[in-house]
Amino acid sequence: MNTFSTLRTLGKSDLQVTPIGLGCWQFSKRNNMAGKFWPDLEDELIRQIVKASLELGINWFDTAEVYGNGASERALSDALQQAGKKPGEVIIATKWWPMFRFASNIPRSINARLRALDPFPIDLYQVHHSQGCSSATEEMKRMAELVMENKIRYIGVSNFSEQKMREAAEELQKRGLSLISNQVRYSLLDRKIEYNGVLTAAKELGVTIIAYSPLAQGILTGKFHDNPELLKNVGWRKSSGPFKAENMKKSKPLIDLLKELGVKYKVSAAQVALNWLLYAHGDTVVAIPGATKLSHAEDNAGTMTFQLTAEEIEKLSRAAALYS
Repeated sequence: MNTFSTLRTLGKSDLQVTPIGLGCWQFSKRNNMAGKFWPDLEDELIRQIVKASLELGINWFDTAEVYGNGASERALSDALQQAGKKPGEVIIATKWWPMFRFASNIPRSINARLRALDPFPIDLYQVHHSQGCSSATEEMKRMAELVMENKIRYIGVSNFSEQKMREAAEELQKRGLSLISNQVRYSLLDRKIEYNGVLTAAKELGVTIIAYSPLAQGILTGKFHDNPELLKNVGWRKSSGPFKAENMKKSKPLIDLLKELGVKYKVSAAQVALNWLLYAHGDTVVAIPGATKLSHAEDNAGTMTFQLTAEEIEKLSRAAALYS
């Protein structure tokens, strides 16, 4: 597969990533509450998904401590090694879980993260959300220590508001470092960051937005509109906004447009939705769709083989605005 998209720089760093990475929450092995959102994927399937992602051009992977208490990190490391990858040949992002923890836990728990990902280094270490027991300033001080000790390369955050993101960036700047990313929920059906200040601040600060849930938990694939019977099997997602009957009806015109553009480019509706994310804001946004099937990995990578026009991006933006 030829990759249309060029590599992008994550924030003010030397990390060159493909516009699409692979989100690895689904590798949690059903460990802990976070892991129970997904089926228990067999090791061989995980290896196939990672190998296919690599072969199709994806060069980075996002995981987290809370994804199965390290199960996702270990599964990712195993799959990369089975694919023949060596340290330095891929980019790894993971996250520290702040719930009920103080910033002092950051240096105390880093060795466990390094062991889980061994032999791969942590290229990007992120604070998973802003609801910890310490301020963003204190968390950044501890993250900076890890950079100075060469235990991580760069620092990011996840689910941070504009204010928290600015606080984090300011503290790192005092230490000669940069906040390079903020990982947030973002899709055609969830565009809050466009009007709550996060996207504007990211552009101003030179921070890359890493979009998670970029397909709105699967709604933007169109499969649930095509076959409503599938809604019986979505589990916890059924209670979320996009899956409610009235919202399914409201998003139907957008889904139809995604399919129409998919026909033009000979790609899926999901690939069109992801492509919008990649090009609607220049190089500011990259995305990390997950994959529980080999076909998902192939679809993810296929997003990088074409580029929507400015007119098509605007048309999709207008169609999505009718949903909100």
